[in-house]
Amino acid sequence: MTRTVLCFGDSNTHGTMPMETLTSSRRHAPEDRWPRAAEAALGAGWQVIEEGLPGRTAQFPDPVMGDHMDGRMGLRIALASHRPVDVLAIMLGTNDTKAMFGADARRVAAGLAGLLAMANDVMVQEAHGGFRVLLICPPPVLEQGPIARQFAGARETSLALPPLLRDLAATWGAGFLDAGSVIEVSPVDGVHFDAEAQRSLGRAVAGAIEAL
Repeated sequence: MTRTVLCFGDSNTHGTMPMETLTSSRRHAPEDRWPRAAEAALGAGWQVIEEGLPGRTAQFPDPVMGDHMDGRMGLRIALASHRPVDVLAIMLGTNDTKAMFGADARRVAAGLAGLLAMANDVMVQEAHGGFRVLLICPPPVLEQGPIARQFAGARETSLALPPLLRDLAATWGAGFLDAGSVIEVSPVDGVHFDAEAQRSLGRAVAGAIEAL
């Protein structure tokens, strides 16, 4: 029997390469994206679905990129269109730290709490035959590179996230992985991961999934 993992996230789940300019949109090769690396590490009997949208937040419509960046909308659609899944891996929160949202770490965590509530809804779980959730805290932001203005103040906020999300995962009975304990963001833009970091994260995610 094949087990399915739905990886729900933002540009780092999409595989966006570190941005050298504001208009960069290059994407890592499939084998260099963490969801595919996790699939390879998990081995036979597992399939991974990539649901990464650049710009996605856990809770905020984006006034520039659009209302569809609100992860609450996206998660409802993803869970309905990809059912049944056995594991839902969520890695969001980086874009919630953007200066324009004015969110502190607790507000960012509150957005992820909403996604966990949605995933654990009785009707949603029943539609899938039950699934486990892995909450992944993204690594801290570096305020540098071409998108530094968008993330002004984000480092302090992102540094405060791991203990909040760890407690949140425990409250909801979810698995937890602090990606910042495994990898660092690229110094090129302070947000995205290089290929080596993507692969390392994928292997760590596979281990966290097996631990579920």
